[in-house]
Amino acid sequence: MKQRNHLKPVHIEAFDLDDSWFKCLTKILEEGHVYKIDRGSYAGQHRLEFDFVSVHVKNPAHQIIPIMPEGSSIPPPTTMDYIQQYLSYLLTGQKTQTEDYTYGERLVDPKAKIETQTDGKIMVQEMPLQCNQIEEVIKMYKTQGYGTNQAVMEIGMPSDIKLNDPPCLRLIDTRVRYGKLHFILYFRSWDLWGGMPSNLGGLELVKQYMAEEIGVENGEIIACSKGLHLYEYAWELAKQRTHKYDLEIKIK
Repeated sequence: MKQRNHLKPVHIEAFDLDDSWFKCLTKILEEGHVYKIDRGSYAGQHRLEFDFVSVHVKNPAHQIIPIMPEGSSIPPPTTMDYIQQYLSYLLTGQKTQTEDYTYGERLVDPKAKIETQTDGKIMVQEMPLQCNQIEEVIKMYKTQGYGTNQAVMEIGMPSDIKLNDPPCLRLIDTRVRYGKLHFILYFRSWDLWGGMPSNLGGLELVKQYMAEEIGVENGEIIACSKGLHLYEYAWELAKQRTHKYDLEIKIK
């Protein structure tokens, strides 16, 4: 990896989700920037990260989960069983008492948090916003046509800046063009090894559901992020999967 003093956006064209994951692993080992995490998950450790990446997946339904080489000892980053469970997480608003949010809650049952102070005590109340974004986007396309740029589903809220673990996925933008429903995604931060395969797999299933409800074909995915990264624990796994055994990652 060469030193540089400017941002280097990377664009990756991929056939399916398996191909996109493999190409991202290969490219981040070649082009990634190493830095110490000051705030966030695994603070104090190092991440290998793209300055910015866009990934265009033309046939995401073809192969949803990464394929491990036959006889490989590398643990798969996800499974179809896990992605099926993840789908229910994305389509319902259920969350545990320890969770500040879930992607599903933000999509189908978002709530605004209101802080009030009484006698020195801070009370937090949740106000339902009465907005199922998935169903609203489906209805918009079915009743008003496909020629719109307004069918976007938002995960992030301004108050997320106060959270210890704010949402990584921020926007699911949509487009119906050429008879197909396409997703355009933005992640502020994104774990390439453990997160990307499950995230894109689950979102692909959401897209398939929405396309069927709208009455169009299932389309493509374009995902972008200024924070697609590999944690230190995954560096050796990534080198094994891409056969870059001799590549040296220098920590500055």
